[in-house]
Amino acid sequence: MRNLKLLKSLRSSELQGPGSPQCFSVRSNTGSLLIASQFSVTEYNTQSGEVVSEASLTADGYLPEDGSGVVVGLQDLAELQSACLATAGGDVVLFNLNTSQLECVGSVGSGLTSMSWSPDEELVILTTGQETIIMMTKDFEPVTEVGIHQDDFGEGKFITVGWGKKETQFHGSEGKQAAQKKIQDSQPAVAWDDRKPRVTWRGDGQLFAVSAICPQTGARKVRVWNREGVLQATSEPINGLEQALCWKPSGSLIASSQRHPNKHSVVFMEKNGLLHGDFTLPFSKDQVKVKELLWNSDSTVLAVWLEDLAAGPDGTVKSYIQLWTVGNYHWYLKQSLDFDRDPQKAPVSFCWDPERPLWLHVLTHNWTSITYDWGWTTERSPGLDMTDDASVAVIDGEKVLVTTFRQCVVPPPMSSFELQLKSPVNQVTFLCQPTRTNRIAVFTSNGQISVFGKVSKEDSHRTADGFRILSHPLYLQKTFRVTSHQNDPLALRQLLWLQDELFLAVTSGILPNTSTLLMLHPVQDAADTLAVRSQVEVEGVVISTAHLSQTGTLALQLEDGQIKKLLWDCPELSVEDWYDSNGCSVNFPVPCIQTALCCISGT
Repeated sequence: MRNLKLLKSLRSSELQGPGSPQCFSVRSNTGSLLIASQFSVTEYNTQSGEVVSEASLTADGYLPEDGSGVVVGLQDLAELQSACLATAGGDVVLFNLNTSQLECVGSVGSGLTSMSWSPDEELVILTTGQETIIMMTKDFEPVTEVGIHQDDFGEGKFITVGWGKKETQFHGSEGKQAAQKKIQDSQPAVAWDDRKPRVTWRGDGQLFAVSAICPQTGARKVRVWNREGVLQATSEPINGLEQALCWKPSGSLIASSQRHPNKHSVVFMEKNGLLHGDFTLPFSKDQVKVKELLWNSDSTVLAVWLEDLAAGPDGTVKSYIQLWTVGNYHWYLKQSLDFDRDPQKAPVSFCWDPERPLWLHVLTHNWTSITYDWGWTTERSPGLDMTDDASVAVIDGEKVLVTTFRQCVVPPPMSSFELQLKSPVNQVTFLCQPTRTNRIAVFTSNGQISVFGKVSKEDSHRTADGFRILSHPLYLQKTFRVTSHQNDPLALRQLLWLQDELFLAVTSGILPNTSTLLMLHPVQDAADTLAVRSQVEVEGVVISTAHLSQTGTLALQLEDGQIKKLLWDCPELSVEDWYDSNGCSVNFPVPCIQTALCCISGT
């Protein structure tokens, strides 16, 4: 019953390079970004906004000077203190991060379509223009070269005599027709498929999977190979299988996407190539295309990068990055990052951090990098008396699943009732006023806050059969539109509902490593619009807030463990240090995952 809550985000737009970024990677030991464009490769420190090292890819002829070159892969190699990149022209180049020197370690005449390193960085897989797989060691010594397309199923071929199939049963005319039934041809891949191979490794590096277009049918087929380059299995024919491919690091499933006649799904395959489960995307079957799928490092979150198929009236398309989690065999859409239609602000690539499982890095066409730091949280009503329903709110796409634990215990994904919204939900907050803590405010990805509450006293409410209703649903009472000066997805975070029409939100400050606290209140001439009534800048990054409804006290926690007190019940916001009973400021050595306020002996 947990939600993904945005603790902080870091936006860096100081880097401006020639051309447009094509791919990037995260250095595991420093956290800096390695970015490759059609002209250069750059190491960029997002914290300081400085270029650490840079090298031209056109000066030595690795890419053409007219900007038509393509980098098909980029990987940080911590042991070698280098980055490895592969070009569509066929060059494999090492970029020394200490000396900023480039070294060509190999070249393939037919060109390269992808590069993928094993998780232990001991092996690298290259797919070539001749549709072959080249496996090499970390010293770039060839191990094997095999064709992507194989007629054989692989070493894991099933042995069966067909018992249970209609072909082997005596069912009169039905059995005879089943025995004569021919296998239908697979439908070719969709028109927007880039027709390039996709390579993904299992977390232990013992197996890798390759998705490629079959020359005979024109459809995508997934094959699984072992570390020695021996084919293990081939997927069953899957109509509508799309280009995205990512193996769950824990090793159990391979994720891809599939377009059905009536829906669009993310599907999962086992290592033997058989389908094993799926979930439906919240779009119509011809509305979006799935560009990439990425599991985070601990296999708890699946990120889905989507893009509209049809352009809007202005000729631009909208992009989305959705974060999905699973619990009790139910897939929840926990977050949806909806990007601006401006092509320059659309993502060009994204990846999870290799060291911190809930850090998501996004790079846009205009060289802006955004890092989102998520945390697990349980959203519950803060009341302390019998009027509080002990409610827990769970985000699930455009719905909020609410369970009132004071009246009933319902196992998820079921709930006491659901709140239906018009856009994916990003944040949920309960009202922080005594005796009114059952009211819920929901912040959605379209920039609106919807307020839900009960309509009347429910104790006397009974059904037509005479049963008394204990757990009453909440009803939509008001919807506010939030005006924000930032266009990035989730520019507002840590939303807190303080009073009837008063909200507190946190956003990134103007200067690096600062935060701005915003007090949102309805505009005088437009009661359905929330605007900034007052704001205050905080030195440091605010990662959590805690409020005590009995006293109105509000505490802030910074990413370095400092605790601050926000004085908000006055015309202008102000922040001061939090002091204990001895007059010493409170600073934790490391930030806390959960924070709460309570009153002990009146303090």
